[in-house]
Amino acid sequence: MHIKAALLVAALIAAPAFADETVILRDAITVDGDMVTLGDLFGIEGEGADTPVTRAPQPGQRGSIDPGYVQDMAARHGYEWANASRVRRIAVTRQSRVIGMDLITELVAAELYARTGDDYEVQFSGTQTFHAPPGATGLPEVASLQHNSAGGLFTADIVTHAGGEPVRVTGRAYATTLIPVLAHPVAAGTTITPADIDWQPVRSDRIRADAVLNADAMEGMAARRALRPGEAIRAYDLQAPVIVARGEIVQLVFTVPGMTLTARARALENAGADEVARFVNLQSNRTVEAMVEGPGRARVVGGAAS
Repeated sequence: MHIKAALLVAALIAAPAFADETVILRDAITVDGDMVTLGDLFGIEGEGADTPVTRAPQPGQRGSIDPGYVQDMAARHGYEWANASRVRRIAVTRQSRVIGMDLITELVAAELYARTGDDYEVQFSGTQTFHAPPGATGLPEVASLQHNSAGGLFTADIVTHAGGEPVRVTGRAYATTLIPVLAHPVAAGTTITPADIDWQPVRSDRIRADAVLNADAMEGMAARRALRPGEAIRAYDLQAPVIVARGEIVQLVFTVPGMTLTARARALENAGADEVARFVNLQSNRTVEAMVEGPGRARVVGGAAS
């Protein structure tokens, strides 16, 4: 009986103690949730895989974890990581989907419109990338916005997803006005029709005082010079369509009480309907001013036809 007991004790002493499961750190650690787990770090499965170790970085960002802390967490849950490679920091990257700057621009412009009723041209300072979790739904939101209308400077905090940390952006935002412009090049003398007109937003602080802001003021008018598309039209750029062209021979009419005189004259400049232009009387070779009444006909104003 004593011999059997001695053998049992010897066997217990010789048998190895229960050891933790050995694990190996993954080469590239990428997570898609809010927490970094033992499963993310070591690729293990089972009950311990979902054990949280620390919070994950923000979507699209990279963070690091202290190896000693990870060793302790692993040991508490029955895993042994020797850190044979002497890793000083454990890098973790969080997956994300990129949110385009076009959407962020629209959000800032929409917030400004809601506050002022004006459309805005939004320009960001530098380049910036916005991220959200791959499975996140809904649109980003403007958490806060400060805007100086005098200089256009703004600061905004953008939250890309529920529970996300605000991302600060800066830039300039300028109020814009829709103005009528030409949709294509127009040659000098061409009469402008509704089909020639388009609308384009222009910074309000850059609109000239003499710019045409009403499309009705352009329709039916002729281009005084060759005009380019997409640019503000000045009042001087337009004129009434030419009815009498420079050098054209017209009938010059002079009326006095009880008498109407006519003479042939040559136009010295282009003129539209009801415009006053200079003409030279071909009989007297004198220059007079006359108002164009229609094609080939002008009536003398302010003096006699001589």
